[in-house]
Amino acid sequence: MNQKMRTTAVAVLAGMSIFLTGCVSTQTGGGEQAQVMVEPVMPDYKLEITLAKLNEILSSAELTEEQRARFHYDRGVIYDSVGLRILSRIDFHQALKLQPNLADAYNFIGIYSTQEGEFESAYEAFDAVLELSPDYDYAYLNRGIALYYGERYELAVSDMRSFHMQDPKDGYRALWLYLTESAQDAEQAKATLAQGRTQLADNAWSTVLVDFYLGKLNREQVFTSAKQGLSHPNEYAERLCEAYFYIAKVAQEQGLYSDAANYFRLALATNIYDFVEHRYARVELARLNSLIAQEQSESK
Repeated sequence: MNQKMRTTAVAVLAGMSIFLTGCVSTQTGGGEQAQVMVEPVMPDYKLEITLAKLNEILSSAELTEEQRARFHYDRGVIYDSVGLRILSRIDFHQALKLQPNLADAYNFIGIYSTQEGEFESAYEAFDAVLELSPDYDYAYLNRGIALYYGERYELAVSDMRSFHMQDPKDGYRALWLYLTESAQDAEQAKATLAQGRTQLADNAWSTVLVDFYLGKLNREQVFTSAKQGLSHPNEYAERLCEAYFYIAKVAQEQGLYSDAANYFRLALATNIYDFVEHRYARVELARLNSLIAQEQSESK
C-alpha cells in the first residue's frame, strides 16, 4: 500500500544523513499462482549499516532525551522492517519512556498488540495516537483492523469509513473498507466497493486488486498485472505480498480454506515484513488453521 500501511526505512535513512553530523560531533488447484514467483526479499545492506550507526550513537553519544527517544524509534522501525519484532517492540517502549508523546511509537505498539490478539491494549494504543495527533489517519486504519479482528465490526466499519474518506482515490482504503463492511453485510460491502471504484485511477496497481474483488479480473490477470509498470527492485515482491493476501481473503469468503491458507503462507514467504498484508497474513493463517483442524475433526 502506498505509504503502504507500513513505515519505510527510507525516511529513517534520510533523517540519519541529516542528523548524524551534529550528533556524532557530540492451494489453488495446483495452478502456477500457488508458487512463489519471486525470491523472498532480503534486508538491504544499507539497513545493516544504519543499524550499526544507530547502535554506536545510542551506546556512546551524548544525547538529549528527545534525541535518544527518536533514535530508539528509528532503530525500532528498522528492526520492524526486517521482522525482528521483539527488538523493535523493546525500542518503541524505550522511546515512549523517554518521550511519552511519541504518537508513531504508540501506533507500532498498537499494531503488535493486534497481531498478538491483545485487542484492548491495541485500542488503548491507537486511542493514544489519536489523542496526541488527531490527524494521524493511519491510526484509523490500524484501530479499524484491531476492531475487525476483535469482532467489533460496527466500530471497525466506522474507523474504516473515516480512513477511506480522507483519500477515496486510494484503492487500498477501498479494499479495507470492503473487508470490514463485508463482515456485517457482504452485499452492501460489494455495492460500496463498486461505488468507490469510480474514484480510482485505472492504471493503479491497487485498482487491479479492487477489480479482482468486483469480478472484473481473475487470478491470472492479477498476477500478470503485478509484473507491469514496476519502478524499483522490490516492487514485484511487494505486489505479490498484497495479491496473495487479498486473493486469500476472497478464497476464505468462498469457504476455500486450504486455498486461502496457501495464499497466506505465500504472502508471508515474500518477507515484506512491514506491509499490513504481511503483518496480518499470520493472524489470518492461525485462524484458518483452527478452522481446517475443526473441519478435519468433524469429518472423521
